[in-house]
Amino acid sequence: MAKRDAAAEGMDRRSRNRALLARQGLLQRWKATVAEAIERLVGMQSQSPTAAYVGLWSRLERFELDDLAQLIVDRKVVRIALMRSTIHLVTARDCRALRPVLQEMQERRLMTGTPYGKALAGLDLEAVVAAGRRLLVDQPRTVEEMGRLLQRKWPDRDAKSLSYAMRNLAPLVQVPPRGLWGIGGLPLCTTAEAWLRQPLGTDTTPEPMLLRYLAAFGPASVQDMQIWSGLTRLQGVVDALRPKLVSFRDEAGRELFDLPNAPRPGPDVPAPPRFLPEYDNLLLSHAEREHVIAERHKPLVYGNFMPPVLLVDGRVQGRWKATQARGAAMLRIEMFETLSKREAAAVTEEGERLLELVAEGAKSREVRIEAVA
Repeated sequence: MAKRDAAAEGMDRRSRNRALLARQGLLQRWKATVAEAIERLVGMQSQSPTAAYVGLWSRLERFELDDLAQLIVDRKVVRIALMRSTIHLVTARDCRALRPVLQEMQERRLMTGTPYGKALAGLDLEAVVAAGRRLLVDQPRTVEEMGRLLQRKWPDRDAKSLSYAMRNLAPLVQVPPRGLWGIGGLPLCTTAEAWLRQPLGTDTTPEPMLLRYLAAFGPASVQDMQIWSGLTRLQGVVDALRPKLVSFRDEAGRELFDLPNAPRPGPDVPAPPRFLPEYDNLLLSHAEREHVIAERHKPLVYGNFMPPVLLVDGRVQGRWKATQARGAAMLRIEMFETLSKREAAAVTEEGERLLELVAEGAKSREVRIEAVA
């Protein structure tokens, strides 16, 4: 094994970037259905209820807002806490398959990664979850409402801690109209089993999920896999998978794993400009992110809120915001680096197409490119 590792081929950041973009549908848009794309991405970060609409539009040859909205209404895709214990949009099939793999991580994060674990110490959490499930039999509720109702049974406990116990320990999906484009609404929850009318799976082994991660985000290190999933102690799991994998070394000597037949285009393959929504998983699924964003630009993107970003030549070069008032739509792009005339023209063209999606009814549309303040 050591000999194989020592002989691993090197992979620079630009080559790794192009491999990632190819698997994300960001070099060439996919000819795929919405459900196929969501599964290919192993879910989409969905803290912002409508972010996935832009994420899918940037990755698919053909996409209309109703394509995703109808799947949500039809219970074919759902929003549920999964990787990193954050809300993801996944197909019903992946909801049933992935949540059991990640359940132990949800429990660990509740007890050790939040301030609520201490407040829940000594409590029969199985009883809390059972009581919470009963509250959802008649109607979906917000997590906060569940906390207040559970506090009636456990009056000496903090309502917010009880609500987070339900959020992490039970597979709660957020039901529509939450997640529908242009429609607000509180995040009402019910259990995945009740909403999908099917039980969750029983396989908790992480190997299939990690192979899918590599197909969507590789080449990647063990630490990358842990950052993306929230799981820990994956080195032994990956070591057992070695016969199915190939390995590389990045510029810092870290070992990167990949699927043998996964696409790895050359570093000189052109990467068109692409607009990504807030919290896109492209920026959250690796420990070392220099292949997608320069170190000096990270403070402009990572913080309490992660803004929508613009990729130019495959890396984050700006952030954007679309607004609409009195029938006039504007896409304001704040650039971190100066664009060439050719790049600016390509960004403007892609931005105009984006406004056609997010501001369909606008009487006028404008793309404005400026330097970041």
